[in-house]
Amino acid sequence: MAEGPDIARIAALIGDPARSNMLLALAGGKALTATELAGAAGVTLQTASSHLSKLEDGGLLKHRKQGRHRYFALADDQVGAMIESLMSFSASRGHLRHRTGPKEPELRKARICYDHLAGDYGVRMLDSLVAQGAIAAKDESLTLTTEGDRLLRDLGLDIDSLRARRRPLCRACLDWSERRTHLAGTLGAALLSQFLDRGYARRVAESRIIRFSPEGERQFLALFPLID
Repeated sequence: MAEGPDIARIAALIGDPARSNMLLALAGGKALTATELAGAAGVTLQTASSHLSKLEDGGLLKHRKQGRHRYFALADDQVGAMIESLMSFSASRGHLRHRTGPKEPELRKARICYDHLAGDYGVRMLDSLVAQGAIAAKDESLTLTTEGDRLLRDLGLDIDSLRARRRPLCRACLDWSERRTHLAGTLGAALLSQFLDRGYARRVAESRIIRFSPEGERQFLALFPLID
Protein backbone atom coordinates (compact mmCIF):
# COMPACT_ATOMS: atom_id res chain seq x y z
CA MET A 1 0.00 0.00 0.00
CA ALA A 2 1.41 3.39 -1.00
CA GLU A 3 2.44 5.77 1.75
CA GLY A 4 1.74 9.50 1.80
CA PRO A 5 -1.33 11.68 1.20
CA ASP A 6 -4.50 9.88 0.16
CA ILE A 7 -5.46 11.78 -2.99
CA ALA A 8 -7.91 9.03 -3.97
CA ARG A 9 -10.24 9.97 -1.10
CA ILE A 10 -10.28 13.64 -2.05
CA ALA A 11 -10.71 12.76 -5.73
CA ALA A 12 -13.66 10.51 -4.89
CA LEU A 13 -15.30 13.23 -2.81
CA ILE A 14 -14.95 15.84 -5.55
CA GLY A 15 -15.66 13.42 -8.40
CA ASP A 16 -19.31 12.89 -7.55
CA PRO A 17 -21.36 15.30 -9.75
CA ALA A 18 -23.70 16.37 -6.92
CA ARG A 19 -20.82 17.08 -4.54
CA SER A 20 -18.82 18.91 -7.20
CA ASN A 21 -21.83 21.15 -7.87
CA MET A 22 -22.09 21.89 -4.15
CA LEU A 23 -18.41 22.81 -3.97
CA LEU A 24 -18.74 25.04 -7.03
CA ALA A 25 -21.74 26.77 -5.44
CA LEU A 26 -19.65 27.45 -2.33
CA ALA A 27 -16.59 28.62 -4.28
CA GLY A 28 -18.05 32.11 -4.31
CA GLY A 29 -17.35 32.41 -0.59
CA LYS A 30 -20.96 32.56 0.64
CA ALA A 31 -22.25 30.14 3.26
CA LEU A 32 -25.34 28.26 2.06
CA THR A 33 -27.95 26.09 3.71
CA ALA A 34 -28.43 22.41 2.96
CA THR A 35 -31.64 23.28 1.11
CA GLU A 36 -29.81 25.78 -1.12
CA LEU A 37 -27.05 23.28 -1.79
CA ALA A 38 -29.57 20.55 -2.59
CA GLY A 39 -30.98 22.89 -5.25
CA ALA A 40 -27.49 23.59 -6.64
CA ALA A 41 -26.77 19.86 -6.82
CA GLY A 42 -30.19 18.86 -8.15
CA VAL A 43 -30.79 16.30 -5.41
CA THR A 44 -33.24 15.85 -2.55
CA LEU A 45 -32.53 17.39 0.85
CA GLN A 46 -31.95 13.94 2.37
CA THR A 47 -29.40 13.07 -0.31
CA ALA A 48 -27.76 16.48 0.08
CA SER A 49 -27.36 15.93 3.82
CA SER A 50 -25.51 12.68 3.15
CA HIS A 51 -23.19 14.38 0.64
CA LEU A 52 -22.54 17.29 3.01
CA SER A 53 -21.59 14.93 5.82
CA LYS A 54 -19.06 13.21 3.56
CA LEU A 55 -17.57 16.52 2.43
CA GLU A 56 -17.29 17.73 6.01
CA ASP A 57 -15.72 14.46 7.19
CA GLY A 58 -13.23 14.81 4.35
CA GLY A 59 -12.15 18.26 5.51
CA LEU A 60 -13.59 20.13 2.55
CA LEU A 61 -16.48 21.86 4.31
CA LYS A 62 -17.30 23.41 7.67
CA HIS A 63 -20.65 24.46 9.08
CA ARG A 64 -22.12 26.72 11.73
CA LYS A 65 -25.57 26.80 13.26
CA GLN A 66 -27.68 29.93 13.26
CA GLY A 67 -31.17 29.57 14.60
CA ARG A 68 -32.87 26.60 12.97
CA HIS A 69 -30.44 26.45 10.06
CA ARG A 70 -26.98 25.08 9.44
CA TYR A 71 -24.87 27.08 7.03
CA PHE A 72 -22.11 25.36 5.06
CA ALA A 73 -18.95 26.93 3.65
CA LEU A 74 -15.63 25.77 2.24
CA ALA A 75 -13.29 24.71 5.03
CA ASP A 76 -10.63 27.29 4.09
CA ASP A 77 -9.05 29.12 1.19
CA GLN A 78 -6.96 26.05 0.27
CA VAL A 79 -10.16 24.29 -0.74
CA GLY A 80 -11.16 27.31 -2.83
CA ALA A 81 -7.75 27.33 -4.51
CA MET A 82 -8.02 23.61 -5.26
CA ILE A 83 -11.43 24.06 -6.89
CA GLU A 84 -10.22 27.00 -8.98
CA SER A 85 -7.16 24.99 -10.07
CA LEU A 86 -9.33 22.03 -11.06
CA MET A 87 -11.57 24.37 -13.05
CA SER A 88 -8.52 25.78 -14.83
CA PHE A 89 -7.13 22.31 -15.54
CA SER A 90 -10.51 21.11 -16.83
CA ALA A 91 -10.82 24.13 -19.12
CA SER A 92 -7.30 23.55 -20.47
CA ARG A 93 -8.28 19.99 -21.43
CA GLY A 94 -11.47 21.13 -23.13
CA HIS A 95 -13.82 19.83 -20.44
CA LEU A 96 -16.30 22.71 -20.40
CA ARG A 97 -19.96 23.07 -19.61
CA HIS A 98 -21.47 24.56 -22.74
CA ARG A 99 -23.95 27.00 -21.31
CA THR A 100 -23.40 30.35 -22.98
CA GLY A 101 -25.25 33.52 -22.12
CA PRO A 102 -24.86 37.16 -21.13
CA LYS A 103 -23.34 36.29 -17.76
CA GLU A 104 -20.33 34.49 -19.22
CA PRO A 105 -18.37 37.60 -20.33
CA GLU A 106 -18.96 39.20 -16.93
CA LEU A 107 -17.76 36.06 -15.13
CA ARG A 108 -14.59 36.11 -17.18
CA LYS A 109 -14.07 39.83 -16.56
CA ALA A 110 -14.36 39.90 -12.77
CA ARG A 111 -15.67 37.35 -10.28
CA ILE A 112 -15.12 36.24 -6.73
CA CYS A 113 -12.98 33.17 -6.07
CA TYR A 114 -13.67 32.16 -2.47
CA ASP A 115 -12.87 35.63 -1.05
CA HIS A 116 -10.60 37.32 -3.60
CA LEU A 117 -10.84 38.79 -7.10
CA ALA A 118 -10.51 36.49 -10.10
CA GLY A 119 -11.02 36.74 -13.84
CA ASP A 120 -9.37 39.23 -16.18
CA TYR A 121 -9.37 41.95 -13.54
CA GLY A 122 -7.87 39.63 -10.91
CA VAL A 123 -5.03 38.67 -13.24
CA ARG A 124 -4.54 42.31 -14.26
CA MET A 125 -4.28 43.39 -10.63
CA LEU A 126 -1.52 40.87 -9.88
CA ASP A 127 0.32 41.61 -13.13
CA SER A 128 0.26 45.32 -12.31
CA LEU A 129 1.46 44.82 -8.73
CA VAL A 130 4.34 42.70 -10.00
CA ALA A 131 5.20 45.27 -12.70
CA GLN A 132 5.13 48.07 -10.12
CA GLY A 133 7.56 46.15 -7.90
CA ALA A 134 4.94 45.74 -5.17
CA ILE A 135 4.99 41.95 -5.35
CA ALA A 136 7.94 39.75 -6.23
CA ALA A 137 6.95 36.65 -8.20
CA LYS A 138 9.18 33.60 -8.50
CA ASP A 139 7.55 30.54 -10.02
CA GLU A 140 4.34 30.20 -7.94
CA SER A 141 5.74 32.06 -4.93
CA LEU A 142 4.51 35.63 -4.30
CA THR A 143 6.13 37.98 -1.79
CA LEU A 144 5.13 41.50 -0.78
CA THR A 145 8.11 43.82 -1.23
CA THR A 146 9.08 46.85 0.83
CA GLU A 147 7.72 49.04 -1.96
CA GLY A 148 4.52 47.01 -2.00
CA ASP A 149 4.16 47.36 1.77
CA ARG A 150 4.34 51.15 1.43
CA LEU A 151 2.04 51.26 -1.59
CA LEU A 152 -0.69 49.17 -0.01
CA ARG A 153 -0.52 50.98 3.32
CA ASP A 154 -1.12 54.16 1.32
CA LEU A 155 -4.26 52.49 -0.05
CA GLY A 156 -5.48 52.06 3.52
CA LEU A 157 -4.67 48.39 4.13
CA ASP A 158 -3.55 47.26 7.59
CA ILE A 159 -0.62 45.14 6.47
CA ASP A 160 0.49 44.28 10.03
CA SER A 161 -2.94 42.81 10.79
CA LEU A 162 -2.92 40.84 7.54
CA ARG A 163 0.53 39.42 8.29
CA ALA A 164 -0.59 38.31 11.76
CA ARG A 165 -3.28 35.98 10.45
CA ARG A 166 -2.77 32.26 10.02
CA ARG A 167 -3.33 32.37 6.27
CA PRO A 168 -0.50 33.37 3.90
CA LEU A 169 -0.32 37.08 3.09
CA CYS A 170 0.16 36.43 -0.64
CA ARG A 171 -0.70 33.25 -2.48
CA ALA A 172 -0.89 32.43 -6.16
CA CYS A 173 -4.22 31.03 -7.36
CA LEU A 174 -4.58 29.65 -10.88
CA ASP A 175 -7.43 31.37 -12.73
CA TRP A 176 -9.71 28.96 -14.61
CA SER A 177 -10.79 31.43 -17.32
CA GLU A 178 -7.51 33.29 -17.84
CA ARG A 179 -5.36 30.22 -17.11
CA ARG A 180 -2.89 32.49 -15.39
CA THR A 181 -2.31 33.45 -11.77
CA HIS A 182 -4.31 35.88 -9.69
CA LEU A 183 -3.71 37.05 -6.11
CA ALA A 184 -5.18 35.13 -3.17
CA GLY A 185 -4.24 35.05 0.51
CA THR A 186 -5.15 37.67 3.10
CA LEU A 187 -3.90 40.44 0.83
CA GLY A 188 -6.09 39.37 -2.09
CA ALA A 189 -9.12 39.13 0.22
CA ALA A 190 -8.41 42.54 1.77
CA LEU A 191 -8.13 44.23 -1.63
CA LEU A 192 -11.46 42.84 -2.81
CA SER A 193 -13.10 43.84 0.49
CA GLN A 194 -11.80 47.35 0.01
CA PHE A 195 -13.23 47.60 -3.52
CA LEU A 196 -16.61 46.51 -2.20
CA ASP A 197 -16.49 48.75 0.89
CA ARG A 198 -15.56 51.80 -1.16
CA GLY A 199 -18.39 51.15 -3.58
CA TYR A 200 -16.06 50.55 -6.54
CA ALA A 201 -17.83 47.26 -7.19
CA ARG A 202 -20.62 45.03 -5.94
CA ARG A 203 -21.35 41.36 -6.06
CA VAL A 204 -24.24 40.42 -8.32
CA ALA A 205 -26.93 38.55 -6.38
CA GLU A 206 -26.97 34.75 -6.81
CA SER A 207 -23.76 34.91 -8.83
CA ARG A 208 -19.98 35.00 -8.51
CA ILE A 209 -19.86 38.09 -10.74
CA ILE A 210 -18.18 41.22 -9.38
CA ARG A 211 -19.55 44.22 -11.24
CA PHE A 212 -17.61 47.50 -11.16
CA SER A 213 -19.36 50.85 -11.36
CA PRO A 214 -18.06 53.27 -14.06
CA GLU A 215 -16.21 55.30 -11.41
CA GLY A 216 -15.03 52.16 -9.65
CA GLU A 217 -13.66 50.80 -12.91
CA ARG A 218 -11.86 54.06 -13.55
CA GLN A 219 -10.29 53.94 -10.09
CA PHE A 220 -9.35 50.27 -10.45
CA LEU A 221 -7.67 50.76 -13.82
CA ALA A 222 -5.77 53.75 -12.46
CA LEU A 223 -4.57 51.82 -9.42
CA PHE A 224 -3.52 48.81 -11.47
CA PRO A 225 -2.24 50.02 -14.85
CA LEU A 226 -0.76 47.60 -17.38
CA ILE A 227 2.96 48.31 -17.55
CA ASP A 228 5.16 46.91 -20.31
